[in-house]
Amino acid sequence: VILENRCVILVNSSHVFVNSFLILINNSFILVNCFVILTLRQWIAVESDSSDVTKRSDLHRMMDMTAEKLRLIGGSVEMVDVGTQTLPNGSSIALPKVVTARFGEDPSKRTVCVYGHVDVQPAKKEDGWATDPYELTDIDGNLYGRGASDNKAPVLAWIHTVEVYKALNIDLPVNVKFIIEGMEETGSNGLDDMIVAQKDSFFSDVDYIIISDCVWLSKRPALTYGTRGNCYFFAEVEGPKKDLHSGVYGGTVMEPMTDLIGILDKLISPSGKILIPGIREAVAHLSDEEWKMYQDIEFDLESYKREIGLSQLMYSNKVDLLAHRWRHPTVSIHGIEGAFSSPGTKTVIPAKVIAKFSIRQVPNMDPAMVEKQVTDYLHSVFAKRKSPNKLNVTMVIGAKPWLADPKHPLYEAGKAAVKRVFAVEPDLIREGGTIPIARSFQDVTGKSIIMLPIGGFDDGLHSQNEKISRYNYMEGTKLFIAFLHEVSQMEKH
Repeated sequence: VILENRCVILVNSSHVFVNSFLILINNSFILVNCFVILTLRQWIAVESDSSDVTKRSDLHRMMDMTAEKLRLIGGSVEMVDVGTQTLPNGSSIALPKVVTARFGEDPSKRTVCVYGHVDVQPAKKEDGWATDPYELTDIDGNLYGRGASDNKAPVLAWIHTVEVYKALNIDLPVNVKFIIEGMEETGSNGLDDMIVAQKDSFFSDVDYIIISDCVWLSKRPALTYGTRGNCYFFAEVEGPKKDLHSGVYGGTVMEPMTDLIGILDKLISPSGKILIPGIREAVAHLSDEEWKMYQDIEFDLESYKREIGLSQLMYSNKVDLLAHRWRHPTVSIHGIEGAFSSPGTKTVIPAKVIAKFSIRQVPNMDPAMVEKQVTDYLHSVFAKRKSPNKLNVTMVIGAKPWLADPKHPLYEAGKAAVKRVFAVEPDLIREGGTIPIARSFQDVTGKSIIMLPIGGFDDGLHSQNEKISRYNYMEGTKLFIAFLHEVSQMEKH
């Protein structure tokens, strides 16, 4: 009670208030740490894998848990139906509802909207996890579990931010809205249509959108102002009507796998040069100012190599490596469906094989143009093989890149919040991965967006042994508290 009164008394002195508030949070977290971790443990235990339709009931349960958590701290919560998903066999299944929430409707305050997701990538212990991916495990201050960093802990950190204000009976410095989905890892099915439908309702009074679905580049906190897009392709080669015995038929047929490997080899050179005509020519020029920004970023190539377990990288200097990680397109071949991949041997000629590869998009690339360039190029390469087999190329994801202005006042507020909590200047970085919703928010709502990460550079998103450190989880919550204060101090334009 004394500490609550202290905060209320200091509310009119903003800088003193926020510092005192953070001191209070430091003390409070000593007491509530176990409860914060308990909530994350409960969320991690839900196998909310959006790519596995057999786990769809778990995904629905995860959305219900998210909505209930927001209701418990006083939010005005809605669960928005975004339709159904059509499965490959022609049947349909309900998409998880999108959770929206509102805290505060004071027209004199700014309104921020926090986006997050609570679905996860697939994970099995036999894939190389040291622990059960769906049982939160604390080892040396790191919290291991699928979705720990991507994106359950950051979502909870934002919820805890609001919860702290509510628990202390202190008014939020801004109105806060949440939009939390359950299909981000598979393309955010249904969300784009929902954003368009609610542009003039839910988003009408939103000033800024915050996304915390990314990580730092190093041990230094960071603000993210750009992401790459992604065009994901299936290249299917189909030959005989059934699989064939390689001893009986080998040497007498043109094999689909051989054709497929042949055309994949023409996508990219050993040095990383994309061979598809028109792709590299569309890339925006690297300016001197951007080069200087990259030069000043804290990033150690030797540590990067050690972290991923390689002795050599594509590029030997920091600027070139960061530029190709963030703002140049890349081709990655992910796998081949229909190929034999089980342990042991099998002398089979697959009748049909499907390559899965992607091209990361950067300004000024356009997914529709990339689709045409890739399709035309692969068919021309395939034609030169004079094979009787059939090639079909399909683009299944076409996500545009996103870029913000790092000089916007929203980023100045982010810098001030990082300095207040971590006592350092943040790095201004871009992200090599894709967060399609950022571009959707930008195009549909026209709102300013900031990416405010709390995940660590070594968290292992999408990989085995994903984790978030206790330090980042707790200090990240304080960062969000400080950021809301800084946003409340911004001049309204």
